[in-house]
Amino acid sequence: MALATSLVLTSCSKLGELTADNFTVTPSPLEEVAGQVPLTINGRFPEKYMKKKAVVTVIPVLRYAGGEVQGQAATFQGEKVQGNDQEISYKLGGNYTMKNTFNYVDAMAKSELYLTFDAKIGKKSVEVPEVKVADGVIATSTLLSRTAGSATTESAQDMYQYAIAQTKEAQIKYLINQSKIRTSELQSVSVQEFVKTLREIKADAKGFQIDGLEVSAYASPDGKTDFNEKLAAKRQGTSTDYVQKELKNMNLDAYVDSKYTAEDWDGFQQLVAASNIQDKDVILRVLNMYEDPEQRETQIRNLSAAFSELADEILPELRRARLTVNYNIIGRSDDEIQAQYKQDASQLSVEELLYAATLTDDAAEKESIYKTTVKQYPSDYRAYNNLAELAYQKGDYATAQNYLSQALSKNSSSAEANANTALVELAQGNVDKAEQALGKATTASNYKEIVGNLNIAKGNYAQAASDLAGVSSNSAALAQILNKDYASAASTLSTISAPDATTSYLKAILSARTGQSSTAISNLKDAIAQDSSLKSRAATDLEFASLFSNSTFQSLVK
Repeated sequence: MALATSLVLTSCSKLGELTADNFTVTPSPLEEVAGQVPLTINGRFPEKYMKKKAVVTVIPVLRYAGGEVQGQAATFQGEKVQGNDQEISYKLGGNYTMKNTFNYVDAMAKSELYLTFDAKIGKKSVEVPEVKVADGVIATSTLLSRTAGSATTESAQDMYQYAIAQTKEAQIKYLINQSKIRTSELQSVSVQEFVKTLREIKADAKGFQIDGLEVSAYASPDGKTDFNEKLAAKRQGTSTDYVQKELKNMNLDAYVDSKYTAEDWDGFQQLVAASNIQDKDVILRVLNMYEDPEQRETQIRNLSAAFSELADEILPELRRARLTVNYNIIGRSDDEIQAQYKQDASQLSVEELLYAATLTDDAAEKESIYKTTVKQYPSDYRAYNNLAELAYQKGDYATAQNYLSQALSKNSSSAEANANTALVELAQGNVDKAEQALGKATTASNYKEIVGNLNIAKGNYAQAASDLAGVSSNSAALAQILNKDYASAASTLSTISAPDATTSYLKAILSARTGQSSTAISNLKDAIAQDSSLKSRAATDLEFASLFSNSTFQSLVK
């Protein structure tokens, strides 16, 4: 009614006032998304407002402490104006839509959106008073700079093994139809190396740990099956006796598992497949076509030229016994590594040093060990990466960045270093650099979690919530709050293993959004107690607009 009255009283040479009732702003309050403040203004010129010769330019202005920024203007014209702007009927009035985007700065957390007007009727300028249409800006997504700091980093793992499995094999070959071991075979390189390994195991019981020995004896698949059965068994006996004799001479106690294979068709097939003998493909087809050993042998013997080659090149290799010793090389125990580090760290391998850092939960001690590692092994990227992790977890992003640069100079394709670089860049608001680094970290175990954080930064809240599903972190809860999935956010916040000030602040936002004022204040009190810098943020945070008049809230943020 006030607007109607003002329009009636306005002369034909004036336009009169507009009020906030003539405009709807979405969202309201304004919200920051991916570093910008996007908004849509739906406006209406009332009936008999737009004079037929009037031209009105609407200019959005976002004002905040220390500055203001103008948005994209839109111009409208009356029915008798010759121009290309949207025409508004004098009699009926008209609706219009304006879309604008402002680049967000922190001061906009407490700001006001005004519409200002540049209006003319004909050639004469007329005054249209500015109108406040919205408050701003909710910037909850900027909490990513805090939540990303507690995201899971990627450690570069040590390759230390206390027990390294080893195997040593030897082979004793027999003459056709014989089971006696020839002296020349016992003097072969493979047998001599086998015996040497047994002696080394005996001589250094601390450094070696024997798992057992195996003896596997074979007969070639030519001849009668019954004869080959007995022959393979005899070869098992002579080869096992030899091994047990050697163990006895060395006074080495070890279990010997022995067995025999009467006709070694598997070995035969492997040797034929790897050979260049005549009719190789035909022989292999015979093996596939016939399961019966006698049929196989008969068919192969029919290939007279090929069988001659088999008799000379393949079958002698199958008249054998294979000797195997399985053992472990034993390294330093945890206590021995820690003692050696204190006594003389230069005697530790890079794997032992990296492993040593995993034996303590003290961050300062870890840092000291990693610094020792980079000093002794400067070309290995892993200690640099892990030093960056420690710096990142302390919020020292500059130091983390420096260590990561060194890690990447040693190994530019390191998934761990690139993943951690992405987190450091995200925490500092460098979204493009984070995305670039993440592209080189697809195999990192925390890849999907980082993608979730990146999608928060890019304003893809639904996707971020999906990426972070099942992750109990501040970032996961932030994504769920921004996606308005408050039940999931509450569940996530309750399961965070090491809640911090940001956790409490997110709980306060969640409580405020769900109308739990007293709980919001309680959580906010916890957040500020842990990090006093949150006090100034809370004082202007529109998430708590419903609490601004609350005396407890006011005393808390003073």
